[in-house]
Amino acid sequence: MDDSDRPRAAEGVQPAAKPRALRAIALFEACKGLAALAAVIGVLDLMHHNVRQLAIALIGRFGLDPDARYPSILLHYADLLPGANVRLLVALASGYIVLRLLEAYGLWNARAWGEWLGALSGGIYIPFEAVHLVHRPSLINVLVLSGNAITVGYLAFLLWRRRGHAVSRPAGN
Repeated sequence: MDDSDRPRAAEGVQPAAKPRALRAIALFEACKGLAALAAVIGVLDLMHHNVRQLAIALIGRFGLDPDARYPSILLHYADLLPGANVRLLVALASGYIVLRLLEAYGLWNARAWGEWLGALSGGIYIPFEAVHLVHRPSLINVLVLSGNAITVGYLAFLLWRRRGHAVSRPAGN
């Protein structure tokens, strides 16, 4: 370990730390944005095919009953896709993708605005996830809610700590 790798706390200078947890959250958010991009491209590609026929072929391939719950939901949405407002779909998806990638950039570079964006965009989902958990309790729903609450709590803690450092810093430094 050379001198540049050592913490400088003894000199009174805080190193520009980018915690691994923050980077992990940034990677997760970037993956969500890229997955949404892949999904939009896939849906746009499906618009040029007989989606209902593809859904029926998929259901038959796996030997599922078309009248069962999930295959019937798939068929329902396959029927809705051709009539979907493509411009609205692309606009909403583009906004989501840009938001996730901006958030990932801000978190990766430990920017306060990235932490704010992450905390606010993650916090919006918590009430909906809680209601969903009450109505449909499952381990997956518990994990999703817990993971989101921990992430939002961590980002809020970083913002609180950042504010504490800004307030306690003497004028002129």
